[in-house]
Amino acid sequence: MGQTQTRVSSSDSAVDVSSNFDGIDDGPEKKYDLTLTDKVIAATGPNALPRLAQIMPSLIRHLHDFAREVDLTVDEWTAGVELINECGRMSDDKRNETMLLCDILGLETLVDEVTAHMVSAASASGASTPTSILGPFYRPNAPLLPNGASIVQDLTPSVPWYDEAVASSAYITGRVMSSSNPSTPIRNAIVDVWHTAPNGLYEQQDPEQPDMNLRGRFKTDGDGRFAFYCLRPVAYPIPDDGPAGKFLALLDRHPYRPGHIHFIVSGPGHRTLTTQIFDDCDEYITKDSVFAVKDELVVRFEPREGDSQAQWSLEYDFSLEPV
Repeated sequence: MGQTQTRVSSSDSAVDVSSNFDGIDDGPEKKYDLTLTDKVIAATGPNALPRLAQIMPSLIRHLHDFAREVDLTVDEWTAGVELINECGRMSDDKRNETMLLCDILGLETLVDEVTAHMVSAASASGASTPTSILGPFYRPNAPLLPNGASIVQDLTPSVPWYDEAVASSAYITGRVMSSSNPSTPIRNAIVDVWHTAPNGLYEQQDPEQPDMNLRGRFKTDGDGRFAFYCLRPVAYPIPDDGPAGKFLALLDRHPYRPGHIHFIVSGPGHRTLTTQIFDDCDEYITKDSVFAVKDELVVRFEPREGDSQAQWSLEYDFSLEPV
């Protein structure tokens, strides 16, 4: 079989890649040494963590097969490593860029689906509220506010998006219930909520917003009810100031997420629910850039009358799975 050479160029170097090739592609199993994969798998020791020992052979085989299938070069591999490194350098307690990269690849949505399926399969109770991804802009320890309070801070006419905020002002209420008995409310459940401002920015992205703006936690009453004022959510683009957004542009994909509100709902004796709700009027509802929309989480805001604090209202109940 004849031998040909392929020259792969990059900004830093050019590499000669030799392979046996006669004009017929013999496939990666003919061009490369497959014993390397077996050696790497076999290197795992007998005292490895059981779950790692279970999953690493599959991960290694998939990674190695991918590299062989696409003829991954050293320069391409280095660029991928630097992409992940850059995500790590940019991440902090206010923004998780590595999670954002996983989001645009659909990985967090897939893992969320796998986890929800496992929980559902092990459950003997009724259907709970569907989960959705956490996203990269969650911050713990949002202020604990009384029911009926607003998560909108310092809204005055001097705020650039004041008019948009007034027009989108909303009142959300609902109950937290147990999926084991839909008529059983969960008292003292915590509803943790956050969303962007009308300019499409979370408060940690926007130095003009107060700390923890548009974030809050609410404790349900004896009937499992919560209530708060917020803003009707808007669509916004994934930020392009970091590697995840730049990678999205390289893929020639739009960066927009449909308008949504994040929730983490926890209650005594029940599994914590991480989810989102989505405005059904949003033009991106069927083309979310991180693939997180589920039909059961799409909601409709209704006009609200007789309330000077809100133009819109929504009633939405959460159903939690017992532990």
